[in-house]
Amino acid sequence: MIATGRPTWPKTLRFAVLAVSVTFAAATLIPQAASAQSASVMAVSHKSPFNCGKTFYANNWTPTHNPAGSIDWQNYGGDAINGETVRATAAGTATFYNAGNTSYGKWVEIRHSDGTRTRYAHLATMVKSAGATMSVGQGTTIGTVGSTGGSNAPHLHYEQRTSGGAMDTSPTVEGVTVSLGQKKAIKSTNGCGGSGNPNTPESVCGSGFTVIDSAALTGGRTYLLYNSGNGDNCVATMKTTSLGAASAVSAFLEPQGASRTTDSGSFEYYAGPVKRNAAGKCVKWGGSVGSSTYTSGFEHCD
Repeated sequence: MIATGRPTWPKTLRFAVLAVSVTFAAATLIPQAASAQSASVMAVSHKSPFNCGKTFYANNWTPTHNPAGSIDWQNYGGDAINGETVRATAAGTATFYNAGNTSYGKWVEIRHSDGTRTRYAHLATMVKSAGATMSVGQGTTIGTVGSTGGSNAPHLHYEQRTSGGAMDTSPTVEGVTVSLGQKKAIKSTNGCGGSGNPNTPESVCGSGFTVIDSAALTGGRTYLLYNSGNGDNCVATMKTTSLGAASAVSAFLEPQGASRTTDSGSFEYYAGPVKRNAAGKCVKWGGSVGSSTYTSGFEHCD
């Protein structure tokens, strides 16, 4: 929940010519003067920001919820939302922020291919430090649910905005539109695979591993995962094309000061897992699909 003095815009103004600059102050968002700018229609399709099969309430409550039209994702049934993995609802470029104990707290904004953007606020953890950017696919892990900033209880504050900055007051996820005043239980299909890759980075690396970073490849994506219980890192490169047909894929992991371990060959769905203990060390990681490659610098030095 974010308290501001922002007015509630009716649905008829969803695609109005509007841009809003937001300044963080105390536990509020202070609205600035709006300038004329062309807003765009939400053309990107969004999934739920949670793991496949998870159901949570999407609450677009009114009249005092600000910005109006934002969704508070909340507990559903006996499933508490606190600590849940937060995933990108659509592909784009994520930027990570930290407003401390005010406003959004730890939060992420993702700019999508159509110029629109989504925001994910009050996170307990983020996969990158504040100020960092990261290319994400639909379903990429960006953090976990918490109650940082101006929040009264654990939940995920979620917004869909036009490229001009205007709020979509009736956001749609999983094909379900949640208009002002509505509260709907929505089941996630994010990362379920379906007709795509039936495997996930977590299933490849095994129990205890969580995605902490990833990089896009043409025809796939390479992932870095970490197990906080034993200090192991794991890299898996997942194909998104030519699934079920063997083609060149690789994954590698190199703890700083140690040799590199690589898994490469012709695989139907993924390369890896490549696991190495790197507690207290930086790691270099990456992979390839065909001729598309990614190699990180030495990073994630926890």
